[in-house]
Amino acid sequence: MKFATFRATAERVYGGIPERFKTGIDGLIVSRDAVPNPDLPDVYTLGECLTESWPSDWQGPDTIRSSVVLYWGSFMSLSEQDREFDWDDEIWETLTHELRHHLESLADEDQLDEVDYAVGQGFNRAEGLAFDPWYYQRGEPEGVGTYRVEEHVFLEQKWSVQRFETVDKIPFQWRGRHWLVRRPEQLGDIHFVWVHGVTDSPEIIELVLVRHRLWWEIVTGFLRSVRIEVLESEADGEKR
Repeated sequence: MKFATFRATAERVYGGIPERFKTGIDGLIVSRDAVPNPDLPDVYTLGECLTESWPSDWQGPDTIRSSVVLYWGSFMSLSEQDREFDWDDEIWETLTHELRHHLESLADEDQLDEVDYAVGQGFNRAEGLAFDPWYYQRGEPEGVGTYRVEEHVFLEQKWSVQRFETVDKIPFQWRGRHWLVRRPEQLGDIHFVWVHGVTDSPEIIELVLVRHRLWWEIVTGFLRSVRIEVLESEADGEKR
């Protein structure tokens, strides 16, 4: 998509968003720039919400002002990597994502910033870089022990080593159905199990098996700065 067409499309989509969701937004900026991630190849920032706050005892649209920026160059770079890149969908998703950043600033919330952190750590993990093993907990909660990071769902379970070694299969529930996966050989401290056959692409399900630590293990581990053992494996889901 050429820059002029991109700008016109972005302005049309932005104009169609109800005004109540744009309170405190000074406008849409469409930039020709591409903004690559400095550490991860082929990852680009598509948009940003640039927010400024003015000192006041009362926080609202008069004290918090934002501009939404879309980077045409980043869209172009990603479209060259993916033949099925949907410009209209990506423009809509990016705009609404950045508007939500602004609305959370007005409400003094930071859930979306938490999700962005989790997405970034997920990229690090996918690229084999160092990552925060608890990053999934910064995603959006969808129930007890369930977290979503975009299309990636994490189902957290805590296991003692003794109990783990007595079972052949790991049970879990997803969308009201009961499933099983074969138990991995090792528990580790945190074990990510990518489960196949439970949901349709692009949604991904991972079990996160967390070793339950006794209080003295936590204290001594903290004092000694013991490295957490993070394991990863894959398994096929079986209906119970």
